[in-house]
Amino acid sequence: MQFKDIVGQRIVINRLTEIIDSGRISHAQLFVGSAATGALPLAIAYAQYLNCSDRRHYAIADESRELRADSCGQCPNCKKYARLMHPDLHFIFPTAAAGSVKSKPSSALFQEEFRDFVQQSGGYGSFDDWNRALAVENQQSIIRDDDVSAILHDLSLTSYEAGYKVFIVWMAEKMNVAVANKLLKSLEEPTDKTLFLLVAAGTEQMLSTILSRTQTVQLPALPATGGGDTEQEAALFVPWMRQLFKVNMANLAAWVEQIAATGREAQKRFLLYAEEAVSDCLMCHLAGQPLTRSFGDDKFNASFPAMVTPNNAEGLCQVIDEARYAIERNANPKITFMELSFRISKLLKRR
Repeated sequence: MQFKDIVGQRIVINRLTEIIDSGRISHAQLFVGSAATGALPLAIAYAQYLNCSDRRHYAIADESRELRADSCGQCPNCKKYARLMHPDLHFIFPTAAAGSVKSKPSSALFQEEFRDFVQQSGGYGSFDDWNRALAVENQQSIIRDDDVSAILHDLSLTSYEAGYKVFIVWMAEKMNVAVANKLLKSLEEPTDKTLFLLVAAGTEQMLSTILSRTQTVQLPALPATGGGDTEQEAALFVPWMRQLFKVNMANLAAWVEQIAATGREAQKRFLLYAEEAVSDCLMCHLAGQPLTRSFGDDKFNASFPAMVTPNNAEGLCQVIDEARYAIERNANPKITFMELSFRISKLLKRR
């Protein structure tokens, strides 16, 4: 994967290539950004550039628009990276029991599936997309102890092609405390010409000791283009809110069945969308300005923001956040969403 394949992020890319060309390479780096920012393809392109035997450099006038350098795409290392099959490139990622793997899942057992996932999505697939690709429904995909054990084993081996041995840990925030502490020693005492590239959507769930031992690269969000999952979430949010103005138990029960069938990761993302929608509506209410986001329904766009006021906005965000935490802790989604619906219905009447 080359830098030219990544959407936007030219300023970040140019800084990274300058650092590599100067030889000031940090052995542990953390790329932070949602799937849409290109954090994973950036990490792969970074590793490819580092190991490219014939890097290309360009004269540029405006670094915000053009690349100063890129990998050649033609040398043996680049060709192997293009297939994600370089022997010194290692992927660690969240897994759960799926398909033929019924117990003790690990990254080693899903390498082919992960390579296909990355190539088909261009590296822009989200955590939810990965869970859907694995047909994971109500399980929680995580990075496991065996994954870090595999890293420790590979660290003891000599590099196959005398370049950098690269470990890309995707969704690094999905390590629990014990697993993160096990990885910590490798970050503290790296072997020669070893590079750890951690990729995370956010750092809130990561150990401070991991953060302190990695050089963070924060990726800015790209301009919104609309569509995709936001439309799916709006299609759930609008009928839900309408039902809560005057609760119809039959319709509400049907809606709860629908959201419960989507899987936990999709449920958490939907609740985050709902919380952001409430916050946006409050800001528009306070500023006396039209709503900037669209729910895909003109009548709802015009009427719903008035339902969110300083009297109920904090309560709405709190109960939604509590439900998201409950889903994170494997609570029954039907009970969680039904209880949340009643609480939101009461709060909407306090405006």
